[in-house]
Amino acid sequence: MFRVAGSVTASRLSAVCCRTVTAKQFQVHGASLHVLSSETSRKSRNGPAHHRIPPSWQSVRTMASAGDSQAKINYIFYGLAVLFGGGGIIYWWSRKYMRETSKDGNKTKKSTAAVPAESKEATEPVSEKPTSETTKSEAPPAELPPTETPAEAAAPDAESKKLLDAMPQSYPDYEVMPDIPGHAKYLLIGGGTASFAAFRAIRASDAKAQVLVVTEEEELPYMRPPLSKELWYSDEPKLVEKLKFKQWNGKERSVYYNPPSFYVEPKELAYQENGGVAVVKGRKVMKLDPQKQVAVLDNGWEIFYDKVLIATGGRPRNIPVFERASQEVKDRVTLFRGIKDFKRLDEVSRNASTIVVVGGGFLGSELTCALGKRSRDSSLKVIQMFPEPGNMGKVLPEYLSQWTTAKVRGEGATVKPETFVKRARFSDGKVILKLNTGEEISTDHVVVAVGLEPNTELAKESGLEVDDTYGGFRVNAELEARSDIWVAGDASSFYDIKLGRRRVEHHDHAVVSGRLAGENMTGARKPYWHQSMFWSDLGPDVGYEAIGIVDSSLPTVAVFAKATEKDTPKAVVEETGESLRSVTETEAIKDPSDPASATGVEPSASEKTESATDEEPAPDVEAAAKLVAEVETENRVAPTPKEDYGKGVIFYLRDDIIVGIVLWNLFNRMPIARKIIKEGKQHQDLAEVAKLFDLHADED
Repeated sequence: MFRVAGSVTASRLSAVCCRTVTAKQFQVHGASLHVLSSETSRKSRNGPAHHRIPPSWQSVRTMASAGDSQAKINYIFYGLAVLFGGGGIIYWWSRKYMRETSKDGNKTKKSTAAVPAESKEATEPVSEKPTSETTKSEAPPAELPPTETPAEAAAPDAESKKLLDAMPQSYPDYEVMPDIPGHAKYLLIGGGTASFAAFRAIRASDAKAQVLVVTEEEELPYMRPPLSKELWYSDEPKLVEKLKFKQWNGKERSVYYNPPSFYVEPKELAYQENGGVAVVKGRKVMKLDPQKQVAVLDNGWEIFYDKVLIATGGRPRNIPVFERASQEVKDRVTLFRGIKDFKRLDEVSRNASTIVVVGGGFLGSELTCALGKRSRDSSLKVIQMFPEPGNMGKVLPEYLSQWTTAKVRGEGATVKPETFVKRARFSDGKVILKLNTGEEISTDHVVVAVGLEPNTELAKESGLEVDDTYGGFRVNAELEARSDIWVAGDASSFYDIKLGRRRVEHHDHAVVSGRLAGENMTGARKPYWHQSMFWSDLGPDVGYEAIGIVDSSLPTVAVFAKATEKDTPKAVVEETGESLRSVTETEAIKDPSDPASATGVEPSASEKTESATDEEPAPDVEAAAKLVAEVETENRVAPTPKEDYGKGVIFYLRDDIIVGIVLWNLFNRMPIARKIIKEGKQHQDLAEVAKLFDLHADED
């Protein structure tokens, strides 16, 4: 009677037609499905919702109720089509129709009984049965006795009645259902890395979890580091347009964590028996009611939740001179943060003659190097300015900061340390910047990269506490702000059980805190103890990784060694195949000959130091000669900029205890650094501690 329109083949159907079709197989997530008739399948398979033509389901249902054998076969084929059918064959019945044909409302049966047999046959023609649908052993359909009325003919036999009673009695219609569900067991506010890590952790603990993500951006969850790194070094513009990039090892990758097919539509989320993740894009949560456990969106829609994560991240910080500037100036200023900002700056850099980058931290220095590299093949001029004495001056010791500045200049950029903008005006199509030095610079575009302001707008309306010192939502060691409310990522001011209260604005922290929050949302109740790391690359040849409290105002001790070809960001990606080094650093390098590696338990840093001392009583003269132990002060004189800091380790001290470590062009050693900070011990000889990092392992 019906030809299955879709991907169901005759062989697949025949292979399973002998299976017992249970009531469970006739429903998908609590909703009835049906198959397009052959006359309408081609028309409506790909058409819009309002053009879809419903099939004649009543005829199949009525014949099945009447006990017709062929109708039962079609009914089974109907269930098989639900199981195996392709996109265009499946439609949801409207609530109105299903109410009329449900078990309780016998409207269909009554109207069927009221119509004479001849009229019924005329209004509901039955297609001729194909010979391929019958078997030799099948008995022909039983004919109705002459005295039997149509009402009696509609009475189902026991087998059909059992089948019909198993059908669900309430059916969702996607065409009338709201685009956003009204309830979510797990609600994640924000669509960044922290949310991504959280829903992975939730699904790992609760395999059938239904997770709803609400994000202001019009993007699915994506990673931010490539926006200031690899995407700028691609020689294939078409690849970049698709937001794909090649890692330093040449492997192609997308900035999106998962393809669109990974996610389900928000309106379908509640009907996913095996759970799933749905993303509501372009919406902002304005308020949480912790007592009622409800979130209110910017369009007034309310979502009730069981558990909620706030992972709103931060917004780029602006500087007052541009905040009070004219609209013409504001239109030519980019506060760099997300995909939209990358696309804009990418287009501007291909047409502008001058771009000014304001900010000398991680992001500002990375973008300057990236734009400087692009300027080599064009007439673009790149200027970077910041108030510190050198690049990343708030993080690196002054001598290393100045060395980094020389490196950035070598990438083709003009760097102006101890410089800031006093005024900005618009003239003749250009932005004119008045500097503190008295100089005026004319530029086509300005990029501001001076840090983040945590997004805490929810706090006031939701009764949540904000940290006055560090910013962000104040949470406990388990990242919980209030009952059933967690915060992760840039927006969380958390209690580190080792280093005290902190707020961290780095990718790896978003991963670690998001994962921990997701685990705790499923009942783990774990404290934050894992020390997250962060990294920065100044192109494929120079990079560093850091952990703990890394502040240039702290005393530092450093040990350096000669670098080799293996000591570059490009080399580590070629070796590991992973550009996100927060991933490559999660596993320690294990030595098969080391008994600790076999047990999975690594000795403490102090045990390693004592062991090294016992085996080698004499100090390493070469390492001691390279030891740099200096306390940073405002008037400190830096070493000569010509000195080459190939690779090394820098210890940051507080009360003679190591609280932070920078690994300069030294990779895959982060687990060692993490253990040293976790111990929180004083070390008499930091040169011996530096031996743990195998600085001279690759030297000839």
